Amino acid sequence: MTHVYNSERGFKDEFVDGLVAAYSRYLERVPNASGVMSVTAPAAGRASVLIGGGSGHYPAFAGLVGPGLCDGAIIGDIFTSPSSEQAYRCIRALDGGAGVLLSFGNYSGDVMNFGLAAERARAEGTDVRIVLVTDDVASAPADRQVGRRGIAGGLFVFRAASAAAHEGRSIDDVERIARRVNAATFTFGVAFSGCTFPGRAEPLFVVAPGRIDLGLGIHGEPGIDTIDWLPADDLAVVIVGPILAERPSGAARAKVLLNGLGNTKYEELFVLYRTLSRLLSEAGVVIVDPEVGEFVTSLDMAGCSLSVCWLDDEIERLLAAPAAAPGFRTASAPASAAARSSATAPTAPTRTAGQPVNLPGPAPARSGFVPATKLAGAVVRSLARMGWGRGWVRGGRQAGHGRGSGALGVWRDLGTCGHRRTGTRGRSPRCPRARAA
Repeated sequence: MTHVYNSERGFKDEFVDGLVAAYSRYLERVPNASGVMSVTAPAAGRASVLIGGGSGHYPAFAGLVGPGLCDGAIIGDIFTSPSSEQAYRCIRALDGGAGVLLSFGNYSGDVMNFGLAAERARAEGTDVRIVLVTDDVASAPADRQVGRRGIAGGLFVFRAASAAAHEGRSIDDVERIARRVNAATFTFGVAFSGCTFPGRAEPLFVVAPGRIDLGLGIHGEPGIDTIDWLPADDLAVVIVGPILAERPSGAARAKVLLNGLGNTKYEELFVLYRTLSRLLSEAGVVIVDPEVGEFVTSLDMAGCSLSVCWLDDEIERLLAAPAAAPGFRTASAPASAAARSSATAPTAPTRTAGQPVNLPGPAPARSGFVPATKLAGAVVRSLARMGWGRGWVRGGRQAGHGRGSGALGVWRDLGTCGHRRTGTRGRSPRCPRARAA
């Protein structure tokens, strides 16, 4: 995590700027606040779902905002709770008049700051409810679930509550559903290495080489044990055991999420899921639409977690609702997102059968516009100064400097000037300004 950044201080704001620039079809900034909001929020007369926490966990939390999913997210600095002032501003911005559900992981800074913001908004007439995510089974015993941390299983809580809100359910119902899903969700994680802040040389926390930390938190909170490295099949047994140990009586159907923590490749996750799915099936679990990927990360931490949400008919239906956000999308988009997309998309000109199509002419020249050929020339000259040009790798083999090899071949085929061919004294003969022989 020390490779792409400008400054440690500005990292969070620049990350949000880029996120909004890339996914403006789903979300936008909350005015005058450190947060993002769905392009469909707030909706008058509908309850809103607002999540949040420190950055460094993408897609949580900002990447889970969009039509059909969360209405907004409050964003703090890396691994740092947003201030109560920022939380208050986001609550006010997302209030559609039917209440705001505030949901987040059970961490002391978030509990304090979001709680203060909620009290302030309530004093001004906004109905604010709070539901803490407490799915991490390694952080406290079963008889103290209210004291557990919140990690990747929060996706189920946020998703179900958001679906209920988008159905127009009351704030009482939205809160009830969030609490039910949280109580039905269990997560257990393992770590193979720690993480490093942007601009820092040393990791925030470490895992000894060749060892696996069981239950290590996403901010480096202590786990429950450290073991030697295990093959994936054996590791799956270790991960699934604590979750099945707390299986509710009669529970059979479940949503399953295998989450990468930031530096564990998808291929590795699939190797692990191969065995996890078999173990769950052998235990009589009916897996419904599993998810494998990154949902709550910890910068460049290597590790993963398994979340299981036990289903009933209501929860299963809500967790199947359409959603569209930067970090999570279903196959079908919510109607609100489709409507916005069609409203903003350019329309094709109408014509009668047999009528020729009038294609638009070339765009007028813009001030400061750089033609592509001139830009390509600058790129080629820069690469040549760096010693590139010969021996470009193509298809696993070394490609020579002849026509068609790498960017230099493309440059010659464009028939433009800007680079002096190796072994010649003139410009490319295809250049209209080539010197006479």
